[in-house]
Amino acid sequence: MSAFLKGTGVALATPFKNDGSIDFDGVESLVEFCVNGGVEYLVVLGTTAESVTLSKEEKKSLVEHIVAVNDKRLPLVIGIGGNNTAAILQEIENTELSAFDAILSVVPMYNRPSQEGIYQHFKIINDQSPLPVLLYNVPSRTGTNMTAETTLKLAQLDKIVGIKEATGDFTQVLKILKDRPKDFLVISGDDALALPAVVAGGDGVISVIGQGFPEEFSKMIRFGLSGETKQAFEILYKLLPILDYAFEEGNPAGIKNILKNKGVCGDHLRLPLISVSTSLANKIKDYIKNNE
Repeated sequence: MSAFLKGTGVALATPFKNDGSIDFDGVESLVEFCVNGGVEYLVVLGTTAESVTLSKEEKKSLVEHIVAVNDKRLPLVIGIGGNNTAAILQEIENTELSAFDAILSVVPMYNRPSQEGIYQHFKIINDQSPLPVLLYNVPSRTGTNMTAETTLKLAQLDKIVGIKEATGDFTQVLKILKDRPKDFLVISGDDALALPAVVAGGDGVISVIGQGFPEEFSKMIRFGLSGETKQAFEILYKLLPILDYAFEEGNPAGIKNILKNKGVCGDHLRLPLISVSTSLANKIKDYIKNNE
């Protein structure tokens, strides 16, 4: 039921205007760029969307616009997570989910629950979610690593269909791949490790850089999934410099500057995030110019 999550999903950035309001024309341009670039699905209201700076009304408007522009062409995943379990359940209940195929929910941040606390948090989301749930483990942001053992325990629950694994610890990825249930998806949340994870048996990626280079990145992952590793790694090695640049001064500052250079949308961010430095902007500009 969750086969659509195989391949390349992209965690969409949120374009903003000079005054900080949502640039809905930019949103449309970005969605079209990704759809036409051949990615398999879109992820809405993830970390890259600067979702923590969006009001409830802005989230609703942004979701409605993306749903309308996408027009059922690609599957959609929506990010609904946080560190207040009760509030997440209420948000799931109050969100119009009819256009979405799954929920992406992050390990609770800041309050740093134990492994059993993480399990109980996701278990109640599993029990009450009307949609399949994709776990998201990103300890660099949350302050807590969900262990492979906890992930595999959660994988036994009926609504939890996979994990976006972004520990940067490849051994942990391998542990999950080794003992996962048959239909449990292991999706990379690390762009640079996505292809190695796929070659090891993973199912794809939810990517940041994939929205800047949708054609190249999704082609690379498809090569990896089909066992054509030589062609896949040729693409990865070509993309390695821009992968570094995309995250050198934080996400989504890097990818927004890439999208600006590609003519997709502007690169404005909301505080406390700021645009990339002039030196990094020049490196990104030079890379794109030399690889067009």
